[in-house]
Amino acid sequence: MKKGKILSGMRPTGALHLGNYFGALENWVKLQNDYDCYFFVADWHALTTGYENTDDIKSNINNLVIDFLSAGLDPEKCNIFLQSSVVEHAELHLLFSMVTPLSWLLRCPTYKDQLAQMKDKNITTYGFLGYPCLQAADILIYKANYVPVGEDQLPHLELTREIARRFNFLFREVFPEPQPLLTKAKVLPGLDGRKMSKSYNNTIALSDSPDDIKKKVMTMITDPQRIKKDDPGHPDVCAVYAFHKVFNEVEVSEIEENCKGGKIGCVQCKRNLAEKMLAYMTPIYERRQEILNKPDYIKEVVLQGNENARKIARSTMEDVRNALKIDWE
Repeated sequence: MKKGKILSGMRPTGALHLGNYFGALENWVKLQNDYDCYFFVADWHALTTGYENTDDIKSNINNLVIDFLSAGLDPEKCNIFLQSSVVEHAELHLLFSMVTPLSWLLRCPTYKDQLAQMKDKNITTYGFLGYPCLQAADILIYKANYVPVGEDQLPHLELTREIARRFNFLFREVFPEPQPLLTKAKVLPGLDGRKMSKSYNNTIALSDSPDDIKKKVMTMITDPQRIKKDDPGHPDVCAVYAFHKVFNEVEVSEIEENCKGGKIGCVQCKRNLAEKMLAYMTPIYERRQEILNKPDYIKEVVLQGNENARKIARSTMEDVRNALKIDWE
């Protein structure tokens, strides 16, 4: 017996890296066993900041689905689909935009922040301002009970809940108020110690080969104050130690002690990390190679997921049109 319905998605903006995996995807793989899960490729959301260049979007969509499958999402346990293939998302987005106060969108916590951070992009568009309405449509069209989020995403989900409450109050009760399913993500820095980000070119991708992973680990930034092997180390400022906490929990206390005592060198520490990472990531890479050899399978997964999603979306839109009294047939 499933515990309820879950909805979540990712934008196809490039290869998924370990920050994406441990931030969300690892948790999705666990949730699919206990919940009725709908995981989608958010290609329309990718346009909110990347509408000026769509050359790579098709390949990014395909690669994101492959990342989903190689990470362990099972189409027998969950639904994987493409946002733009379920046009009811757009219809509900339009209807939500009719009733959502402009002030709600302007107060969205990331709106002004992202405008400031992306000064090089022209994102002063309705699509960018109104993306919370589309996000609400994504969630509510499946009448999702839960949305897996981190604490920093709670304000976004609360806006979805407010839109649901407003619609239910103005017309009639159609939508449940989705609850947050709080997840404690494992945080990994980039290779250079900064936030892991494609824009910094400091990532380890899920699609990286074992050889690529070894090479990247050996380039990772360690304690800059440590010159000689027997110098006392400061593991808390070392990217390698941060990775050990995720991939090598059994030895992490010993590594911390030996680092602080100058009993282990950085090269040795990196080699140990590479070994542990490969034990974890090689099965993901091998699954990816198998999937790449089955392009028809990838297409079948998405087409079936699209059809499953459409059935629910069509039913919800009948309820919505009835509530709005615009279903004249």
